[in-house]
Amino acid sequence: MSIWFVPRDAAARSMGADAVAMALELRGETVIRNGSRGMLWMEPLVERAESRHGERVGWANMTAAQIEAGLPDEQSEQYVGVVEEIDYLARQNRWIYERVGITDPVDPEDYLAHGGLSGLKNALAMSGSEVVQAVTDSGLRGRGGAGFPAGIKWRTVADQSPAPHAGESPSAPAHKYICVNADEGDSGTFADRMLMEGDPFCLLEGMTIAAHAVGADRGLVYLRSEYPDAIATLQAAIWIAREQGWLGEGILGSALNFDVEIRVGAGSYVCGEETAMLESLEGRRGMVRAKPPLPAIKGLFGTPTVINNVLTIASVPSILARGAEAYAALGQNRSLGTQVFQLAGNIARGGIVETAFGISARELIDDFGGGTRSGRSLRAVQIGGPLGAYLVPEKLDVAMTYETLIEAGGMIGHGGVVLFDDSVNMAEQARFAMDFCVEESCGKCTPCRIGAVRGVETIDKIRAGKDVEASTELLRDLCDVMTQGSLCAMGGLTPNPVLSALNQFPEDFASPVIATG
Repeated sequence: MSIWFVPRDAAARSMGADAVAMALELRGETVIRNGSRGMLWMEPLVERAESRHGERVGWANMTAAQIEAGLPDEQSEQYVGVVEEIDYLARQNRWIYERVGITDPVDPEDYLAHGGLSGLKNALAMSGSEVVQAVTDSGLRGRGGAGFPAGIKWRTVADQSPAPHAGESPSAPAHKYICVNADEGDSGTFADRMLMEGDPFCLLEGMTIAAHAVGADRGLVYLRSEYPDAIATLQAAIWIAREQGWLGEGILGSALNFDVEIRVGAGSYVCGEETAMLESLEGRRGMVRAKPPLPAIKGLFGTPTVINNVLTIASVPSILARGAEAYAALGQNRSLGTQVFQLAGNIARGGIVETAFGISARELIDDFGGGTRSGRSLRAVQIGGPLGAYLVPEKLDVAMTYETLIEAGGMIGHGGVVLFDDSVNMAEQARFAMDFCVEESCGKCTPCRIGAVRGVETIDKIRAGKDVEASTELLRDLCDVMTQGSLCAMGGLTPNPVLSALNQFPEDFASPVIATG
């Protein structure tokens, strides 16, 4: 009997995947709920195989009504052939997403059958210092946006002694923490969510490897409340991992004791910044801390703490399984390994593309994304989230690496790529950036808290034609103050999209319209 695979990813469910799965089950078919392959324009993508691990063929955009009318066959217009051979997938190089869309996310046997725990087993056969060196040699950098070398951060934590929580007796139990920041708040990004919903054991394995490497005994995942499916799936995976001996005491028969808990955030964008996240985890309002001390030395509750983004930690199992040299052979210059790019906005084929650093923005947008969904001319591309600069079509041949994007006046951020066609008003986008900062600023520093408010007012004056020359000069000065004086990237990077829009699309600011938000 054939086996049918129907995604349980939130994007697929929003397109009716649950009803499709139910319709198949009512017909007596065997159904496995997998993650999404990341080709979101095809969801629900239904796949069929003759055995659990056999070759799969697929049908795009299936509905429950179609299943009720009869099982799809190769003559259907929605038939896409062998799924692994679809060009969009075949051209990728999946390390982080190697199991996403293939396995049942909460089936431990499926995880093991597709290479799960290979990295952890290799790591446990090594000393913690050797694991840190492997991560360092791989060239892995933080995928949350800052791009800080993961190995250096891990080495710093490994060199610290465990400490009791701040305020406790020196004789109280001492700890080190692994904290994963899953507060994925950038517009046009969804890779963290899809990883946690599609392969949560990978994240837990990466955290456990990190714990062994630095001597940590506790792990926390700071997960945004807007991701209920990810919360449920990751929590189920934690329970199962404990039952399997993958978390808890004596992991896989070793001396490692490590466990993981989820903490749900309350919707603050600024808690994507590591110290604001720590404040929230400690039960306080999410506000940025001044540095030093660094979290690696004095982090959660005053203990040495590794803080990494989901994709950073999820890169670790494959690095330990396949080797640091193989990972470092991918990419360009100091941007090594793979990045999970997320194609969104006005795009024909939105979704996930994992490939080595160095692919051009044009390849991502045209070859993978298929251009704009509207069919209108592309006007701007924002890379790196709401604080990223805009690239114009003439500059899309830039390589997607940390260094080259910075040289081009942009940033790679969390890998989000958002398209806008020629109907967009870039002055409105600049105003949105300032207004976003008004809403999301933690309020701790004056340049961010007050500067963003003044920024909205100044852009409105320019667009209304009031003292345009003086107001434009004032806006540029304001952006400089925010960049130089803000405590964190919230205020420091907000000027990026504002100045980018102002410099490249000055005609939009001449529109005699007062933006009202």
